Amino acid sequence: MFRWFLDVWEVEELRRRFLYTLGVLVVYLIGTHIPIPGINTAALEEFFRQFNQSIFMLYNIFSGGALTKMTVFALGILPYITASILMQLLVASVPYLKQLQTEEGDYGRYKIQEYTKYLTLLIATVQALFLTVWLQNQTTETGTPLVYDAGVGFTVTAVVILVAGAMFVTWLGERISKHGIGNGASIIIFAGIVVGFPAMVAQIWETFKTGELSVLDLLLVLLAVAAIVVGIVIIQEAERRIPVQYPQRNLGFGAPTASYLPIKLNPVSVMPIIFAQAILVMPATVVQMLNLESLAFLQDWFRYDSLFYNVLYVLLIIAFTYIYASVVVNPHDIAENLRKAGAFIPGIRPGKETEEYLARVINRLLFVGAIFLAVIAVIPVLISLKTHIPFYFGGTTALITVGVALDTLHRIEGHVTMRKYHRFLSRA
Repeated sequence: MFRWFLDVWEVEELRRRFLYTLGVLVVYLIGTHIPIPGINTAALEEFFRQFNQSIFMLYNIFSGGALTKMTVFALGILPYITASILMQLLVASVPYLKQLQTEEGDYGRYKIQEYTKYLTLLIATVQALFLTVWLQNQTTETGTPLVYDAGVGFTVTAVVILVAGAMFVTWLGERISKHGIGNGASIIIFAGIVVGFPAMVAQIWETFKTGELSVLDLLLVLLAVAAIVVGIVIIQEAERRIPVQYPQRNLGFGAPTASYLPIKLNPVSVMPIIFAQAILVMPATVVQMLNLESLAFLQDWFRYDSLFYNVLYVLLIIAFTYIYASVVVNPHDIAENLRKAGAFIPGIRPGKETEEYLARVINRLLFVGAIFLAVIAVIPVLISLKTHIPFYFGGTTALITVGVALDTLHRIEGHVTMRKYHRFLSRA
């Protein structure tokens, strides 16, 4: 099981990428412990205890615990993820943006990424302003203010620092994607979750020792974790193999060489879950922060154990599976690459007919994969309702952790395979 780790150290490029990723994550984790000036950290810690069982804490987990400490990286990578979601929706609905992505090649992708950064800056500014103003109006139960010297000066300073921190985290994610291993945004969320795992495990163990959690409930939690791991592995590994033939290549007897085209059941890993959580956590957090009587019904709707929340959660996972897959897997590109390689699918004409066939297959697989992913995603909710412990947060983070780890492992295997292939060609 540690073969991938040995591969990392044996291959120089992989070793360099791995160490680069670790270095970036160290920088990120250091930033999650540097509070912005003017914050009463002791009062802040006391104040945020009231949110321990709320959806607000999921945002905090995604930020590596930086939000409840009000550090320079308090906003984390979520402004960028939110901007990416909005940009993908805009690409699907705005003809100019769609043309940029599908017809302009590298230049189009560069422009889409540039627009995403501008949108990230806007979202981070709004979130930072809201968070800063809200904190200045809060006190602990004993009346201690969370900010030493509230006012315009603190507001401007805090907003600038928080926005700069969010943009820097976005830049760190890009560095990982380009020079490290894995998807940068996913790896940063992964790191934040892993750092918080010991505390979550300790909390579950403490509830077990005090008798709040029975042996049966503890076994149920362990079985749920096992089910989540197995489920994610199945989703990540399952694929439909479409037979492909290359008439230009033969074995010396006139017979075409047969191969297959692998189409993943879920080509987007756990990104739909991350996107869905990023969308759901915002209104839930805002409603809880405002604490207005007129919005009390919304607070009930956005509880993680409410029917409304979970139905919306499932629908968002399904929707984002299709939206994100449209970026990752393009039937037109696959059909075009097959045509250029002189390959064809038996019984299917090259070109438009192949594209339509692939689109049908991909859509069917995506539907099954999205439903399966949504079912696994609600397992933590069911366990929370049964055991009365906040396993929802641990279960959701376990989903993301396993998914990101598997995705990263596949990328490592891809690097190793390509290196072996190039070595084989050089010897030939």
